[in-house]
Amino acid sequence: MTDQLSAEEVKQLLTRCWMTHDAMWFVSALSEVGIAATNKINKNAIRAMSGLEVARYLKALGMSGVKDFDQLRSFFEGAMSLAIGDFMKFKWEWRPEGSLYVELEKCFAHDGIRRMGVISEYECGIFERIYAWLDVLNVKYTVEPRPLLCMMHHEGHCCRHFKFTFPEA
Repeated sequence: MTDQLSAEEVKQLLTRCWMTHDAMWFVSALSEVGIAATNKINKNAIRAMSGLEVARYLKALGMSGVKDFDQLRSFFEGAMSLAIGDFMKFKWEWRPEGSLYVELEKCFAHDGIRRMGVISEYECGIFERIYAWLDVLNVKYTVEPRPLLCMMHHEGHCCRHFKFTFPEA
């Protein structure tokens, strides 16, 4: 029966199941310990997962690490093609000066946390995952803006501009 699904359909199904689990974990934690502790636990879990996730993506992409901007771009494009669901609406632009601009057009995390009624206190887990990937990859970067709370809720839009620095070869 599963042989009737394309690889893309399998990826979308698994991504949706994973995000449903993530949402159910979040709402369960929220009901037990409140939003402050749930934010902290969520970000700690993202950080703990990222080392394993990056290692798996590097292996799947046939890469040993990231040493320059081109390798970083290859890693991100490959990892995102594996991890992103069709319900995740954002755009990114790799800029020639060695930076990346990301803009969320619609944020599934914002929408779900808003329905839970705690959006004004939610600390973004979406970009925490990206920060953690960069840290695990040992990529030096700056990012602007870097709000703690949900930018979509507090600013009406969400974006980040990453600037990367690599050692000279």
